Amino acid sequence: MKKYLLEILMFSAYALFAASWVSGAMLTPDIQASFGEGGFTNATWGSLMITVAKIIGNLAAAVILMRIGAKHAFALAMLLIAAGGFGALAGDYNGWLLSRLAMGFGGALAIVYFSPIVLHYFDARERPVINGINAAAFNTGNLLALLSTGVLSVWLGSWQSVVVLYGVMVAALAVLWWLCAENFPLAGGAGNNGEDYGWRHGIREGFNWWLPLAYCGVLFCYIAVFSLFPLIDGFAVDSSHLSAVMIAAGMVGTAVGILITKRFPLRVPVLRYAGLALVFFAAMMLASENPYIAYAAAALAGFFMFLPMTALVTLPQELPGMTPARITITFAMFWSISYAIASVLIPVSGLLADISGEPAYAAYFAVACSASLFVFSFLLPESGKKSVTVETEGGAENATA
Repeated sequence: MKKYLLEILMFSAYALFAASWVSGAMLTPDIQASFGEGGFTNATWGSLMITVAKIIGNLAAAVILMRIGAKHAFALAMLLIAAGGFGALAGDYNGWLLSRLAMGFGGALAIVYFSPIVLHYFDARERPVINGINAAAFNTGNLLALLSTGVLSVWLGSWQSVVVLYGVMVAALAVLWWLCAENFPLAGGAGNNGEDYGWRHGIREGFNWWLPLAYCGVLFCYIAVFSLFPLIDGFAVDSSHLSAVMIAAGMVGTAVGILITKRFPLRVPVLRYAGLALVFFAAMMLASENPYIAYAAAALAGFFMFLPMTALVTLPQELPGMTPARITITFAMFWSISYAIASVLIPVSGLLADISGEPAYAAYFAVACSASLFVFSFLLPESGKKSVTVETEGGAENATA
């Protein structure tokens, strides 16, 4: 049962990271007023610190894991996430921003460490379910924050109490992790030189570049859903409602994605056609003047945005010769490159809106970028095995090829 306990602790820590991030963004007016700050530019600094930290943290994750092992590395990630909550006690705005930076760094470490820990503790049959659950962690925290921040703020009486609460909860998870977790070999078995696999090897593998290029547009579109869309008017329904529908439908898409990954052996077709459906329905959501069609398209767009996530995370784990050391490098590159590109696309979308005078163009740009999953799926290797029917003297038998 230990592996399931560790999975619960990992999932909860990352969900609370997301909740703390989104709650901090929602409480920005109160936070600015508390520190005597103002202005839209200052309001964006908290999320920017987290995004920058995730890029750097993803790159550093592999080195930290190799140096101190999985137990200590994930404990460090949890403590850094908790620091983002205790930043509410900072004496000035700069201290608050530094705590956001630490929290982002911890979140970056945590998401990279999901894969090597899952690869070590869970067998091939279990991984699709665990990967799908982990893929829903951020969305779970996002929804938690959207549903509870206002209530908690009124109940606890201040934004500081809300944010500190998240810090206390993650710190408690860190203590439980320290008591239950253990370090394990990163090589993946005797005779496997996994420990020697480092950045110099990872950057030479084309797959480690194609995978984040496939996902970066979808990541940017997702960030735009809860950060840019609510600022844009002129659609058939309130854009903030579209965001909520997409996020909720994404939870359903994640569940269906787990079932598909378990029952359908091929990964690339799932990525390709879900990516194409995402672009189609997201464009329909923005273009339709009928509110019912817009809501339905938003639900389908959110559904297809998250349906391929289990297959996307499972595919690298199924590649020949994969070890915890290699998968750490793969996902360190995956998340750092994805967030780096998304961080560039966000201001580009804002610039496009400013130059054109049409804020809606930022949303259309985000939807267009989400086509990256469909486009780059043609460059990804297939890790699954297709079932075929083999005729024998005794009749037809199923085999894999």
